[in-house]
Amino acid sequence: MPLSHRSAEPAPPSPSGCLRIAVLGSTGSVGVNTLEVIAASQGRFVPFLLAANRSTQALIQQAHACRPAWVVVVDSTAASEMSASDLPVGTRLAVGPEALDDLVQSPEVDRVVSAIVGAAGLRSTWAALEAGKTVALANKETLVMAGPLVMRLAERCGGTIVPVDSEHSAIHQALRAGMPAEVARIVLTASGGPFRERSRESLASVTSQEALKHPTWSMGPKITIDSATMMNKALELIEARWLFGVPAEKLGVLVHPQSIVHSMVEFVDGSVVAQLSPPDMKLPIQYALSYPQRFEGVARRFDFSTATRLDFEPPDPVRFPAVRLGYEAAARGGTCGAVLNAANEAAVQGFLDGQLRFTDIAEVCARVLNEHPFQPDPSLDDVRRLDGWARQEVVQWACV
Repeated sequence: MPLSHRSAEPAPPSPSGCLRIAVLGSTGSVGVNTLEVIAASQGRFVPFLLAANRSTQALIQQAHACRPAWVVVVDSTAASEMSASDLPVGTRLAVGPEALDDLVQSPEVDRVVSAIVGAAGLRSTWAALEAGKTVALANKETLVMAGPLVMRLAERCGGTIVPVDSEHSAIHQALRAGMPAEVARIVLTASGGPFRERSRESLASVTSQEALKHPTWSMGPKITIDSATMMNKALELIEARWLFGVPAEKLGVLVHPQSIVHSMVEFVDGSVVAQLSPPDMKLPIQYALSYPQRFEGVARRFDFSTATRLDFEPPDPVRFPAVRLGYEAAARGGTCGAVLNAANEAAVQGFLDGQLRFTDIAEVCARVLNEHPFQPDPSLDDVRRLDGWARQEVVQWACV
């Protein structure tokens, strides 16, 4: 199986002894943290490729700081604003998704950090796995949209997926305490976002400025809104369903506002194994890059001399109906994940643009999910087609 906790091992380092890393989405929060991990790795990792969609100025700055062999600008219009002369000597420029696909499949790339946000990340992740690469996966949408297809591709081509999301990284680590047949339940934790204690009635008037103030994590706007609606847990349930090969009935969610316990695995004998650490994305990123080894890193550490409180509570299904949608899509499979993900991306954008209320996000996602032409075993073309259909449905709903 492609999952490294089951049997497969990532490819060995390059002849120079270092791992050459392609960072897709290098200007986003995960990408920036990845470059910090690489810089502190004492030569264990080197940046081979940095890729961004439109953030050309940030990409140029990163290129001068990191000196990668390649930078890729996916959006051709944005790429027209820069030239090869903007880059340091020895760094080459490539443009477009096709160029990115070709480069991630290069034999000079040892590991790929897939951190492009949203459905746009599926294409390059697919290309990397098709070439048998080890993918440090931060783009949950890849598995939400096309989980069975992606897992079959990885198994067929010898690719390996090591999760970067803090929750799935925690599960990946905890699963090493037992055999797959011994797993009774996987529990994903959630911070609860900024509205954990707000009433259902007050949520209808939430502004985008309020929703973008996460109490624990520093993330991009789309992911921050997902945390506020708890749609991120819905998507993570679907991701876990395919990544770890467990049925939906063995998955659960608990709200844990301290964000210290990142997820838990309960085994058949009643033992519960959890992964704990201060909330810092650099730890799961480094683990995904170094797996199966560990070494000293730059992530924050516990101060065990200070009293620490850990609280857990079930999510409120009335205030946060998005979680239920995740369970439904994970259980039903097929095209549900792709449709839910696309509807959510469009609805979040509608909320940020002032066209939808905060509470409309889950409502419109539920309606689109329930009304879509379900297919139990879709092709990749089916997934892409329904992705577009779902987005258009949300746009039409928002205009009513």
